[in-house]
Order: sequence, then C-alpha cells, then structure tokens
Amino acid sequence: MDARVKPADDEGAGHSMITSNRNGGWTTWAITFALLATLALASPARAAGCEDIANQLKGQIDGLKVGITAARVIYLSHPAAKELSLGCRGRDYSNELYAKSDGRKPKPAFYELVASAAAIVFTVTKDDTLKGTARCINRMGIFRGDNVKLRYRRLDMVCNRTKTEAAIAISRRKDE
Repeated sequence: MDARVKPADDEGAGHSMITSNRNGGWTTWAITFALLATLALASPARAAGCEDIANQLKGQIDGLKVGITAARVIYLSHPAAKELSLGCRGRDYSNELYAKSDGRKPKPAFYELVASAAAIVFTVTKDDTLKGTARCINRMGIFRGDNVKLRYRRLDMVCNRTKTEAAIAISRRKDE
C-alpha cells in the first residue's frame, strides 16, 4: 500500500486524503513558495524606505526638491549644491549621500545642507556630520591631494576636488 493514499474505508474517519511522502514533497513546495513570496515582498520595501528618506529630507530641509529616481538613485536639488543625490542600497553600502558644490571652496550653506541631509539619512547628530564634512573637505590641499578618504563616526566620507568644484560622498557600510 502506498503511503500517500489511504484506503477508501478510512475516508470518513476525519483524516486527510494526502499525507507527506518520505521526501517531504508538499512541504518542500510550501516552503519554497513562502520563501519566494518573502523575497518578492522584500524588494519593494527597500525602494519605499529610500523614498521615505527622500520625503523626510524634503520636509525637513527648506528649498530641497525631490527629482526623478533612476537605478536606485534619487536625484535631489537645492540652491546651495550644484548636484545632490541619494543612493539606495548598493552592493557595499546601505545608503549614500552625494553632494557637489559650485566652487572649489564650498560656502557655509553647502556644509549646512550636507550636514542636515546626512544627519537625517544616517541618523547621526548634525554636529557630528558637520564636523566630519568640514574635516573631509578641508583636508584636501597641497599635502593630502585632491582626493581624501575619511572615516568618521562609522561613516565613510570621500571628498574630491577639481579646479572648479568640490564634491563629497557619504556612505555607511552594510555591516554597520
């Protein structure tokens, strides 16, 4: 007698018609389906989380506008920055904030903008992000060159400078 089908005389006894076989047939399918459903539902949540952060930035920073989203990057605009974007979940980082100033020496409004945005994105105090941003940008020069990497308060900061503009990228590693 096969273990999967019960005899006809036991049908009225309240037992199910299907039981699992030795390989766990239907349980394997149920687990696989549950795993795929979980993965499918988890993907949009990341994008929605990033859009929520962008909306928080828009609500808390005066003059900030949220632009288009392309390839997990939300483009932002503000009068104090030439370029501004929020990157969402890359291979090595959880979030990334990128800002480029108009001049080689950024104005205090640029520092304030980057510090405010980084404080919201990474949930760190504004004083810490302002100090880290200023350190990174001010270290560029004759002795250290035009590319500076800095680690401050569990944030990775990379500052670059050309003849006409300065930029900073702030990110946090996935494992932190």
